[in-house]
Amino acid sequence: GVIIFSREQFGQRLYEMRKKNHETQADLATLLECVKSHISEMESGKKITTAEKIVLICEHYHISSDYLLGLSDDPSPR
Repeated sequence: GVIIFSREQFGQRLYEMRKKNHETQADLATLLECVKSHISEMESGKKITTAEKIVLICEHYHISSDYLLGLSDDPSPR
């Protein structure tokens, strides 16, 4: 089947990973060198981010990009 990318699912997974790691939106904004409101917009599914920042998020949380992007339900990196 074809998997459709969902900004909402991306946002939900980002939010869950951030909470699991006891980080604030400001903490994540510092890591990604962006403003806190951008994290909020990503988590609510309004915005997506660059490939570079997706890689940073995945390395930071030790998850696969496929999981973050909703292409897989397995969070463990390859």
